[in-house]
Amino acid sequence: MKFFAAALSATLAALVGNTVAQLQVTSPGGPNSWWVAESDNVVSWTCSTSPYTNFTILIANSNPAILVAPFAFIAQQPNYDCSELITKDQVNQPPATGYTIQLADPFNNTNVYAESQPFEIKNLGSPYPSSSATPSSATASGSASASGSSPSSSAQGDSSKSGAGSLVAPGGLAAAAIAALGLILA
Repeated sequence: MKFFAAALSATLAALVGNTVAQLQVTSPGGPNSWWVAESDNVVSWTCSTSPYTNFTILIANSNPAILVAPFAFIAQQPNYDCSELITKDQVNQPPATGYTIQLADPFNNTNVYAESQPFEIKNLGSPYPSSSATPSSATASGSASASGSSPSSSAQGDSSKSGAGSLVAPGGLAAAAIAALGLILA
């Protein structure tokens, strides 16, 4: 019985941790977020909810006549940046639809952590999308609560870009509660 309770606790803790921690590409992607050919563009992601410290950024296309295989244009991207300016020299793909951005394991690019919604690369001279345009399905929600006391501290600087202000172990409290439940049941 003790083994079963411990195994159940470990399994539940792993599931809770994996469902809370997510990495998503927030732009480009979807019908209202595109890139402009032969121009500088931006990739952004949900750095505050990512369980990864770094990843490779690739561009792919569903049409092999456009792009035969995903093309890695940043080998090691730190997660804390939250976005990256992509120059026309890094990615110079032809105007077309069906592109996606992939964030993948730096040691195995076929292990894709997150992929954007399909997007278009428009012709040179096209306007950029509005700054409020985001993919319609790139949303996440959740809630958590905790009680207790913790020391307070203050910090200076801008943590909104780095995501350092929200570096926490997602699901850590839930995992501890589930593990404690397993010990009680044992």
